Amino acid sequence: MTRGIFIAGNEGALCRAVEAETHKRTEQYTAALIPNRLSETLKNSEQENKKENEERIYIDWNPSSPISARALVLAAENRLEHIDEAILICSPPSIRCNPSVLPFPSVEIMINDNIKGWFFLVKELAAVFKSRGRGTLALVYPDINSSSVKDEAADILGPPALATFRALSGGLLAAAHQESYITAGFSTSDAGNETAFASFIFKNIDEITKRSNGKLHKFGKFNFFK
Repeated sequence: MTRGIFIAGNEGALCRAVEAETHKRTEQYTAALIPNRLSETLKNSEQENKKENEERIYIDWNPSSPISARALVLAAENRLEHIDEAILICSPPSIRCNPSVLPFPSVEIMINDNIKGWFFLVKELAAVFKSRGRGTLALVYPDINSSSVKDEAADILGPPALATFRALSGGLLAAAHQESYITAGFSTSDAGNETAFASFIFKNIDEITKRSNGKLHKFGKFNFFK
């Protein structure tokens, strides 16, 4: 039976590393990326990434829409026949500016795409896994404090979005023992080592059991092989 892997997340190094590890385990997988509507410079690279990756079955997603979340999960199921593992990767873009000049549209975009979208998608995936009585929901995020150099504006939108996903993950992990499917969390404090982190994620997913359901797996410089 083909392993049905679905990936959703922010376009970037972490998502690409997870996709590379995914390809080692299955010939095709489905993926949905959160469009970075806050930066025009990334649009061309995102389009090229969609074209070049033949293993990825890309599905469009409007994170701010609950209807789009349902359509996304249904489309992934249709393409894969079944979703065995859903890997959600939260790595929101940073917005550095003085609070007094914070653009209102940027606030709305960040909330819609990088906060609301995760709740809608988790609901739909949980319903699918609960109906099947099995599945793995993996919640992935960097656990790195945002810092800025002297005279550089602070990132005032990215960290709150990440904190919301972290809190959502904590709630889902705490309730995991009540569900028939597996919920696992993965965080990293090691910036710039995405490839090793992605390998760590799949190593634990491959070995996960009901006894370890609801566990947060932390990756860092001193726990590469845990």
